[in-house]
Amino acid sequence: MPLGRNILITGGAGFIGSHVVRHFVNKYAEDTIINFDKLTYAGNLENLKDVEHANNYRFVKGDICNTEELNRLFEKFEITDVIHLAAESHVDRSISGPMEFVTTNVVGTVNLLNTCKAHWKNLENHVFYHVSTDEVYGSLGDEGLFTEETAYDPRSPYSASKASSDHFVRAYHHTYGLNIRISNCSNNYGSYQFPEKLIPLMIHNAVEGKELPIYGDGKNIRDWLWVEDHASAIDVIFHRGAKGETYNVGGLNEWTNIDLVEQLCTIIDQQLNRPEGSTKKQITFVKDRAGHDRRYAINADKLATDLGWQPSIQFAEGLRKTVDWYLHHQDWIEKVITGDYKAYYAAHYNR
Repeated sequence: MPLGRNILITGGAGFIGSHVVRHFVNKYAEDTIINFDKLTYAGNLENLKDVEHANNYRFVKGDICNTEELNRLFEKFEITDVIHLAAESHVDRSISGPMEFVTTNVVGTVNLLNTCKAHWKNLENHVFYHVSTDEVYGSLGDEGLFTEETAYDPRSPYSASKASSDHFVRAYHHTYGLNIRISNCSNNYGSYQFPEKLIPLMIHNAVEGKELPIYGDGKNIRDWLWVEDHASAIDVIFHRGAKGETYNVGGLNEWTNIDLVEQLCTIIDQQLNRPEGSTKKQITFVKDRAGHDRRYAINADKLATDLGWQPSIQFAEGLRKTVDWYLHHQDWIEKVITGDYKAYYAAHYNR
């Protein structure tokens, strides 16, 4: 891949996106990284303060659903490649308002694909990398793992919208010859995650002395991946992945929700010098989410075998680092829980 590329990263002010932007800005000084983000409630430029003045970094506020903005962006920066992370991603929100997910995740992705097709004369010379989720595969039983050949079986409006966008990306590869990559990733954890998601929500509520709400019986299982490992996987797939291929990215790290939250409680007790078992008393079980998938687990053998990627951190260490980060960045949490999200947060999580 030639040097001096102008790489567009959509959704680069979000949780995963900001880690990907930081990784590419710091590692590839010869490339220009353009962060294009709508700055919805989950997008925050505070996530990127450490690189905002880097010579190879640019930020543009905009919406992938606005074709005029996309065309101006491609013309101004002569975009050579795209890493597409911009998406609505919260399952609960998709259940209460699915059309926003259809608009952003499906229509926005197709707009971006069309813009690439219009501006790139030789589609072979450019990479369109679509970052997706393991939720498109549906729900697993007690055994087995998702592979790249697993049939799609989305169970929520969110996962259905991501499945649809995956199909459009593949269709543009087969129909027009667009040089694509797709990755489907398990649950991420780490710094800068918006506190509607499980781990930062539990840490925040624990510190505030509020209830720690867990859906159903707490036995739903997720595979957890350190977000910085995800950024490194995206780097490897972008630069060395094969045209038209899909790669599953997982942490090889399954936990039930209740076991994970209890582990968080133990770490919080230790870091806040609370008596052992104190924070666990805040756990409460609430009505299960509609259509709640029972288990996700990723087989990442293809990524390991073909491209040599492996997770770099053990979960115990990553979880402790994550708790430590949130405990020392309470000001960041207060800044992001503002505006229209305040009411949503209070209604859904402040039980």
